[in-house]
Amino acid sequence: MQSDLMKKAALFGIVFFAAAMGIMTGLSLKKAAELKKAERLRAQEEAARKENEAYTLTFDLGQADTSYLRIPVPEGCSAEDIQVENHYMDRALYVLIPGAEENFYRENAVSGNREEIVQGAFEPEKEGVKLKFQLTGIFEYRTILENNDLYISFLSPREVYDRIVVIDPACGGMNAGYEQDGIREKDISLQIAAKLKEKLDETDIKAYYTRMDDSNPGEEMRAALANDAKADIYIRIQADASEDSSVYGITTVYNGDFFIPGFGNLELADSLEKEVVTSVSGKALGLMEAEATEHAVRHVMVPAAAVKAGFLTNQQEAALLVREEYQDKIAEGIYNAIIKVLEQID
Repeated sequence: MQSDLMKKAALFGIVFFAAAMGIMTGLSLKKAAELKKAERLRAQEEAARKENEAYTLTFDLGQADTSYLRIPVPEGCSAEDIQVENHYMDRALYVLIPGAEENFYRENAVSGNREEIVQGAFEPEKEGVKLKFQLTGIFEYRTILENNDLYISFLSPREVYDRIVVIDPACGGMNAGYEQDGIREKDISLQIAAKLKEKLDETDIKAYYTRMDDSNPGEEMRAALANDAKADIYIRIQADASEDSSVYGITTVYNGDFFIPGFGNLELADSLEKEVVTSVSGKALGLMEAEATEHAVRHVMVPAAAVKAGFLTNQQEAALLVREEYQDKIAEGIYNAIIKVLEQID
């Protein structure tokens, strides 16, 4: 009997020891995995930190007493090859230096006036190296390449252009706006803006666009573009919708809370409605004050209005809004309004 008890006790001890060792091994493995994960995260963070440091442009702060920014470029680089992109909605300027190697901008500092620059970075690309400058506002620029140095002067839009308009195609991105039977407001507004751009490109009027692709800048950014550029006018392009599918026609919206002496929001909205209705031989539904939700129109500090070019909920008008020739007529009306308004402002 005693022998059986001893055997059972021994067996229990072996099982307990094995279980304890299993638990300890499991805890050790878990701890090791956690330590390995932590080490990997630290290594990733360190690599990211070093990468950010590596791609940060060096500025020579001792040469800031000039009116231009000086960017060294590799020998043999021509002015025709350098590409400068003004990403004004992002307050950024990109400069592609073809043929440049990554180490070139680790070893050569940018110098000169960086008053308009928040920060600078660079990244290697297939064609060369792209320099990216985050700016303090909206600027135009002039460039000169001389002795392997690219000189950039930053200018306010008003220093370059006499007449400035901001065109704002509503919605974009995840915000489709009004939608009916697969027709989306974001597409209609952008297509009309593209037609309008073709016409404005033939003039000396400088037009800034809040978007020309399927992006969706914030309402604050849209309003800031017009305010920072000190535009003459701001025009938003929209579509409309109603619970009553029989409703159709064109409406313009203005900010009734912000009064501009002389030519202001109401006058712009009135001119827009008249010209668009005339161009499409449509129906005018009148002028409306912007609601609290219409942030951009309400926060632009220059003459601003939105044109709602038709109702997607009206079957006949929706069918017209997707037709290129009808979109062109809407764009023609907006263009005519811009021309007449700028003549009045001048």
